[in-house]
Amino acid sequence: MYVSAIDDTYLVVSTLQRNSTHVTWLHIVANTILNINLLDKILNFRNIILPVVLYGCETWSLSLREERKLRVFENMVLRRIFGPRRDEVRGEWRRLHNEEVNDLYTSPNIVRVIKSRIMRWAGHVARMGEGRGCIGSW
Repeated sequence: MYVSAIDDTYLVVSTLQRNSTHVTWLHIVANTILNINLLDKILNFRNIILPVVLYGCETWSLSLREERKLRVFENMVLRRIFGPRRDEVRGEWRRLHNEEVNDLYTSPNIVRVIKSRIMRWAGHVARMGEGRGCIGSW
């Protein structure tokens, strides 16, 4: 049975979240950026969290289930960054909806970034030529 790198990552994160004695790296980053302004939070997301999540994504073959998990992860982090909103009608605090998160975060979503990196990597491989194939013959 093939287990993708995304499933392994989610397994590790979910295991750490279930264990009350450990704190995941996401919670550490999120809790340390609570007193930082919004622009710095977004820059931290782009420069710290995304490179960790997207490491090696050029070689992934994503299923629809994995794409959904990545979008859920991204929306979870962005909701934490942008925080709750106050409802004008009721005066209650509420979570941001997906459309509101997408409007506030103008960069392409994580699945689009992965697919563009896969296409870029495929272009490199296509231009490699016969002389630059594998080193040894199996």
